[in-house]
Amino acid sequence: MSAYPKLLAPLRVRGQVLPNRIVMGSMHTGVETLPGGFARMAEFYAARARGGAALMVTGGFAPNAEGAFGPGGPLMVDQADAAPHLAITEAVHKAGGRILMQILHTGRYGKHEAIVAPSAIRAPINSFTPRAMSADDIRRTLAEYGRAAALAVSAGYDGVEIMGSEGYLINSFLVTRTNKRDDDWGGAYANRMRFAVEAVRAVRAQVPEDFIVMFRLSMIDLVDEGSTAAEIAELARALERAGTDILNSGIGWHEAKVPTIAAMVPPAAWSWATGRVKAAVAIPVMASNRIDSPETAEGILARGEADLVSMARPLLADPELAAKARRGERGRINLCIGCNQGCLDGIFSGGICSCLVNPKACRETELVARPAAQPKRIAVVGGGPAGLAFAVEAQARGHRVTLFEAQSELGGQFLLARAVPGKEGYLATPSYFAHELARLAVEVRLGRPATAQDLRGFDRVVLATGAVPRPLDLAGADHPMVASYEDILSGKRRAGQRVAIIGSGGIGFDVAAFLVAEGQVREDFYAAWGVDRAFAGAGGLLAKPAEPPTPRRRIVMLQRKTTRPGADLGKTTGWIHKAHLARMGVEMLAGASYRKIDDAGLHIVLKGEEKLIGADTVVVAAGQRPADELAMELGQMGIDASRIGGAREALGLDAMRAIFEGIELAQSV
Repeated sequence: MSAYPKLLAPLRVRGQVLPNRIVMGSMHTGVETLPGGFARMAEFYAARARGGAALMVTGGFAPNAEGAFGPGGPLMVDQADAAPHLAITEAVHKAGGRILMQILHTGRYGKHEAIVAPSAIRAPINSFTPRAMSADDIRRTLAEYGRAAALAVSAGYDGVEIMGSEGYLINSFLVTRTNKRDDDWGGAYANRMRFAVEAVRAVRAQVPEDFIVMFRLSMIDLVDEGSTAAEIAELARALERAGTDILNSGIGWHEAKVPTIAAMVPPAAWSWATGRVKAAVAIPVMASNRIDSPETAEGILARGEADLVSMARPLLADPELAAKARRGERGRINLCIGCNQGCLDGIFSGGICSCLVNPKACRETELVARPAAQPKRIAVVGGGPAGLAFAVEAQARGHRVTLFEAQSELGGQFLLARAVPGKEGYLATPSYFAHELARLAVEVRLGRPATAQDLRGFDRVVLATGAVPRPLDLAGADHPMVASYEDILSGKRRAGQRVAIIGSGGIGFDVAAFLVAEGQVREDFYAAWGVDRAFAGAGGLLAKPAEPPTPRRRIVMLQRKTTRPGADLGKTTGWIHKAHLARMGVEMLAGASYRKIDDAGLHIVLKGEEKLIGADTVVVAAGQRPADELAMELGQMGIDASRIGGAREALGLDAMRAIFEGIELAQSV
C-alpha cells in the first residue's frame, strides 16, 4: 500500500483526469525574456512533467503592458507573444504532463510608470504611484484577460490560472485598503469583488469547454483592512458560479509583515485557511505555502483541508518528487529547505530563479550530465555541500569516487545550521546526499582527516575542505571569553548572559537567533507574528502580536560597516530575521571600531566615542578563510588538486555557490 494514498489518488477536473494531487504552482523563472528563454522553460517544465507532477502553472504573463512587472516584462497580448509558448506546451505534452499559463496583472506592484490600480494609492514596497483606473480602463482590462486566455488556448495550454491574490490588481479591488472607489467597482463588497468575478467570466467566455480555469484566491491577506473570512468565502462561491474549476491558495500580500514561506514558517502553516474555503465550495481547492514534503502534503489532504497541493519550490528542488513518492523512494527526494536563496532572492535581485539544493533548476539545458568518456578514480576531501554534490554527480557519470570526511557525519556547515531555530530542516540536504552516496556505491571514509599520503594514486583530487572562522586580529583575541561562531553553534562552548557578537552577516544573525532561543520554549508562530487563526477580523491579524518572552541574555551585534546591520541578508528573508531579533531585544550597532577585549568586555569606538560593551562572552562571526592547509601540502608534493566551495574562496561563501561549483566541476571531469 502507498504511504501517500490521498496524495497519489487521481482527480477529475473539467473532464480531464489528473493522475495525482501534486501541482507545481506558479514560479517566476526570470528566463522568459532571455535569449533562448522559451527553450529553457520548455525543458524546465518537461523535466517536472516526466517527474510525475499532475499539473504545472507557469510564471505570470500580463494581459496588457500596464500589468507587466516592468519594462520588457512578459506579456500575452498578441499572437507574436503566444507563438513561442508552443515550445513549452509541446514539450510538456510529449512528456505526458499538463500545464496552465498564469495571467497576472501586477497592479500597483509593477516597477514602471504606467501602473494602474483601483485607486491611486502607492504600495509601501514600490516607488511608483499607480493611476486610478477609469470605468473604461476596467472594462478594457477585463476584455484583455479574455484575450490572454484565448491566446493561451492557441499556444496549446491546458488551462489558465488567474492570479487574484498577493496584493496584485485583482486582490487590490477586493479590499478597502486599496479600493477607495465610490462607483460600481468600489464601496460595498458586492462591488469590490465584481472585478474578480468578471475576470473569470471574461476568460471562460473565450476558452473551450474542456479548458481548465483556476483562480488564485487570497485565503488570508495578512494586512490591515484586508478581506474578512466571510468575504473570502463569499467570493469563493461567486467564483465557482462564474465558471472556476479550481481555487488555488494565495497567502498574504507582498507588503504583509508576516513571513509566509520562509524556513522559520511551520510546514503546512496556512492549510487551515484553505480548509475554511474548501468548506464553502464544491469545486476542488488547492493548498499552498510551506508544503515541504510528501508527508506534509498527505496530512493536509487527509485532514480534508484541500483537494490538491501546490508544491512549487519542492518541485524546483526535485523535479522527480512525485515519481519518487509513487515508487516508494522517499529517501531519494531532494527536499526544499525553505531558504529562498536560489529562487525568490534570485528573482527579486534581478537574476534568474534556481535552487540552492538543485542548481540545475532553470539550467536544465546548461548543466547536463553525460557519461564520462574515461572513468577516473577521484578523491574528494570534505563532506560538506560542495564535496557531497561533486561526489554524487561524478559517481553518477561513471567515475569511481572516494569521499573523505574528517567528522563522524556528513554535512559540513549544514551541521551547524541545524542548531539555528527554523533551520532544522536544513539537515534534509546532507541526508539526501548520504542516501545518494550509498545508492551509487560511493566509498565514504568518515571520522579521520585525509592526509596527503591517503591521496596518492588517485587520478584526480578535489578539495572541498570548506572554510574555517577567520581569526580575530585584536588585542585580547585570546581572552577566555572569546568564542568562534563554530564553538557556539556546535555546542563546544556555552555563552554567558551578556554576549557581544562581532559580525552582523548571515552567520552573526544565525548565532544571535540561536542564543535568544537557547533554553526558551519555542514561541507560537502565529502569536509571535500577530496572526489570528480564529480569523475574527479583517486581514486575519490580531490587534496586537503576543509579547515576546523575557530575554535570557543581553545580546549586542556589531559590525564595522556603517550600513544597516543585516543589509546583506537574503532579499526576501532578511527583513524577517531583523524583525525577529529586534522583537527579542537584540541590539544592533553599525560603524563600530574594535579596540580590545578584556575582563570587562569588548571596547569599541562608536561615532567617535569610546564605549564598553559589557560582556562575559564575545562571539566572533567576522568572516571565514579557506581551510587550505592540505592544498599547500599537496602542492609541495606535486599533486595537483581542484578546489571548490569554501576551499576555493571563502569570501561570500554560501551553500548555493558550493553545490553549484561541485556539480559544475563534476560535469567537466
